Amino acid sequence: MADQKIGQAVDALGVTADLDDEDMVVDCIVLLKVLQPDGSIAMSIGTTDSTDWIGQKGLLHSALELTEGHYRAVGDD
Repeated sequence: MADQKIGQAVDALGVTADLDDEDMVVDCIVLLKVLQPDGSIAMSIGTTDSTDWIGQKGLLHSALELTEGHYRAVGDD
């Protein structure tokens, strides 16, 4: 696999985030489930240029905690 920009792919999938107009996204990771030409499934991860391994692990851990209901996501009522 080769590095590719994934903004259009994420947009095409309809991914959204709950953000206010004043919010500024400063870092992100994107987990991808990829269907390969041979029919197999692969996982890939995309990060910003400034994301180091510590930030990546922190974002992944925080996402897991949010999905398990340990914390409330911003904007959840």
